[in-house]
Amino acid sequence: MKVQNGLRPPAAQVEAFFAAAGTADDGSVALLNLLKFRPHAVYPDGNDAHLSGEEAYMRYGLEVAKLIASLGGKFVWFGKVDGILVGEVEELWDRVALIEYPSRAAFRQMIESPEYKAIEVHREAGLAGQLDIGARRG
Repeated sequence: MKVQNGLRPPAAQVEAFFAAAGTADDGSVALLNLLKFRPHAVYPDGNDAHLSGEEAYMRYGLEVAKLIASLGGKFVWFGKVDGILVGEVEELWDRVALIEYPSRAAFRQMIESPEYKAIEVHREAGLAGQLDIGARRG
């Protein structure tokens, strides 16, 4: 199994993720986010270079939590990675977030919204990369 962190998924991967739902009323979906932060924030304008990647990401996190709640989703878990029990990876992630959305359609609506686009700069300034794994009940 190949494990590769990323910042932005290719368009085909995005379409496959949303096509897996089948319909707009696909029920809730959980997203497991495995987050790896940059040592220092990297903003396009060079500002806030004194921030850690985690600090920049938390700017995003505080705002995205409001968007998630506004569409009926919720943070189920957010915590620091402190070890691995089964398996092996070259480098552990820094944090894990488990978020439940009412549907994939609601998640898509959020990530395509102007409000989300406005805060994405903090996500990209802070993250070295991540894995997002979607799952639905069943």
